[in-house]
Amino acid sequence: MQLFSCPFCGPRDETEFLFAAEAGKTRPEPAADVSAERWSEYLYLGGNPRGATREIWQHLTCGEFFAMERDTVTHVVSVSHSLRGEEA
Repeated sequence: MQLFSCPFCGPRDETEFLFAAEAGKTRPEPAADVSAERWSEYLYLGGNPRGATREIWQHLTCGEFFAMERDTVTHVVSVSHSLRGEEA
């Protein structure tokens, strides 16, 4: 098991967390005429980078969303911080 650090609750077991999204992924404007292909790309196609990445996670215990920077190869988490007052 891995320990992830919630910016609100501190270090917790990885089973308490849920991956939410890649950080910086832009949602299509719902008022615009968005094609089914564009929605499909947004919903289902991720970058899946190898190495350092920035992601949005949710701590299920407190319900807060936060940004986590981690390495997808070594699984080392370098930092996690609140998204309050920041755009992902």
